[in-house]
Amino acid sequence: MEKELEKNIDNITKDITSYIPDNIVEILGSYAFSLVMALLIFIIGKWAVNKIVALLGKVLRKVKGMDETLIKFLENIVYYALMIVVLLTALGKLGVETTSFLAILGAAGLAIGLALKDSLGNFASGVMIIMFKPFKVGDVVTAAGVTGSVSEVGIFNSVFTTPDNQKIIIPNGAITSGSITNINANDTRRVDLVVGIGYEDDIKKTKDVLNDIISSHEKVLLDKGITVAVSELADSSVNFVVRAWVKTPDYWDVKFALTETIKLRFDAEGISIPFPQQDVHHYNKI
Repeated sequence: MEKELEKNIDNITKDITSYIPDNIVEILGSYAFSLVMALLIFIIGKWAVNKIVALLGKVLRKVKGMDETLIKFLENIVYYALMIVVLLTALGKLGVETTSFLAILGAAGLAIGLALKDSLGNFASGVMIIMFKPFKVGDVVTAAGVTGSVSEVGIFNSVFTTPDNQKIIIPNGAITSGSITNINANDTRRVDLVVGIGYEDDIKKTKDVLNDIISSHEKVLLDKGITVAVSELADSSVNFVVRAWVKTPDYWDVKFALTETIKLRFDAEGISIPFPQQDVHHYNKI
């Protein structure tokens, strides 16, 4: 019984050893060398990638007007792209076939690109806004049918705060696809008013009153000149164009104040302001 058991054990041992190559030590040594080389490639490659990304960030931060958000985004893109190259190189050193990985990455990139087509368009628009700066945070802007103060400029969208304190998030693609009006980009703005008087009123007197009103306002920039002129002989009124320059933050205060003062002074001076009236003679004939 014992002899039969020993014989079976010998047979099993021979079967197992038959599958072990004679050069097992050389094979294990080769794999160990490949593993060490792959680890070295990964460690050194990651160190090099970090150095390259740090150098890229340093260079970009020296570019005038380059936004920090865009710099961070570009650093991340370069980092992950280079790390993919390092990983594929390390896997190749281990004997892994990397062609299939490249094919998978290409197919995945195409699928992601198609799925995120609109998002990528918004990203491209965000890069344009950050680089060319048609507006910045704090500017009052009209874009994509919205007027408001810019509270945030992001990579994919921008945030506006309307005058009645609504928060509106607008995709950057919608902003760059149309015209952009930066209302307070310049230090000064011109207040334009149209004022109508009756045909029976004195034009010269009206001009003198309007000039006095504008010249008396403390926030009007008199050194830039003012304009008071007859612009139109309309159906029921003689229209004056009134123009005055002010500092941009004072625009609405001056416009509202001038409008109110003109009405009060016209009433005091006996100058009429025509308004639409029904034809009472027509109704009397009915």
